[in-house]
Amino acid sequence: MKNKFLKANDNYVSQVVLHILLGILLYLFDPFATVYFLIVVAYFLIKIFTSPDSKKVEEILFACAYISGGEVLFRMTKGAISYEACKYLVIVFVIIGLFFKGVNYRAYPYFFYLIALVPAIIVASKTLGYQSDFRRSIAFVLSGPVCLGLASLFTFDKKLTNEKMLKVILYLGLPSITMTTYLFLYNPSIKDTLSGTASNAATSGGFGPNQVSTALGLGIFAIVVRLFMKSPTVFLKVLNLLILGGMAFRAIITFSRGGIYSAIIISFAFLVIVFFKSSSKKKTNMVLTFIVFALAISVTWIISSNQTSGLIDKRYANEDSLGRDKGDITTGRLDLFMEEMDGFLSSPFFGVGASRIKDIRLEEKGLKVPSHNEVGRLLSEHGILGIIILLILIIKPLAYRSSNKKSFYFYAFFGFWFATINHSGMRIAAPAFLYALCLINITYEKNPVHRKQITKQIK
Repeated sequence: MKNKFLKANDNYVSQVVLHILLGILLYLFDPFATVYFLIVVAYFLIKIFTSPDSKKVEEILFACAYISGGEVLFRMTKGAISYEACKYLVIVFVIIGLFFKGVNYRAYPYFFYLIALVPAIIVASKTLGYQSDFRRSIAFVLSGPVCLGLASLFTFDKKLTNEKMLKVILYLGLPSITMTTYLFLYNPSIKDTLSGTASNAATSGGFGPNQVSTALGLGIFAIVVRLFMKSPTVFLKVLNLLILGGMAFRAIITFSRGGIYSAIIISFAFLVIVFFKSSSKKKTNMVLTFIVFALAISVTWIISSNQTSGLIDKRYANEDSLGRDKGDITTGRLDLFMEEMDGFLSSPFFGVGASRIKDIRLEEKGLKVPSHNEVGRLLSEHGILGIIILLILIIKPLAYRSSNKKSFYFYAFFGFWFATINHSGMRIAAPAFLYALCLINITYEKNPVHRKQITKQIK
């Protein structure tokens, strides 16, 4: 196997400490959130423009990863200059990358994908209600899909070493360390804020539990990768298990299950691929690490159950606080999806128009509820073009995978995109960016061959 379990030589511990300190500062000084956001943006822009041409791709990916991983944190702390700022930043970064590095000709389906989004905007210009802000409504539902399309154009078949990909994944996870620290300070006493088994904003930093759970789920995956791929010492293993335990605990007690399920799915997909591509010795090490990992997660769950007085057990058993079955395990998402299917059936050719399905709910029920399912939204708002869009998004990366099977992370990235768009839509940039990472051509460093020099003795 070409993969090596790499040594931790990237200042990981100092970066962890820094991001814990950032979480403390964000809690103590509210204005610091904006300062933090602006420093991050300035830092990555400087790195991108000052890096040599050979390093442009990796610097842009680092920037996109950090912004995608930190988007919910910036929203939660009101540090971003606008709600959608992080999606727009990822778009700006990849456009810079397209300018410098161009597009692979085989990425042409993503041009068709972007073009297929346009008719829904035209339809929406005629169908959106007068009470809707046209520009804002369109931007809200299409910023994620546009981000995905442009990021995919940029990343398609770009070469990146496994060492650099591990750094990209680290940058996805670092903001989650800051968020975890912030959440422990914001809500140190769990029992005082629980009233049932519904998703809990109080334990989610006063923000949307679904988004917080999703962001922490992504952070959990990043630490799992770190634990199994880049923790050569006992100290690093213990450190990562502690981070993982804290992060998983805060994700669990949001009472939003989507992020947890996503983390389980993508971590499992990653570990299975790595295990079967490892040598016998590496498999033994992985099994031992997995046993400790499983024990740590079990302890985390027991603590979560104790701190929530058993309510979290009822939540995952789909019961209310009295132990009664709640019936709809999707917490209303299935009803929303069926409404979107009605929209598709009423306008199957060009759909009801971008953002129109949310407008219809407002008109008919008085509820301004955004879509939780990107598949349903695409079908209802884009019609037959939505089907074409879905086919492109599913078939193209799988076709690329069939001819390039080197990536350990493909199914994890692809799984995160698919799982997230089915429980949270594309409200954040992370599913768009991780989808684009499926298309990276990862290379692995070869073990150097040391040959003993034979010298002939001359008598």
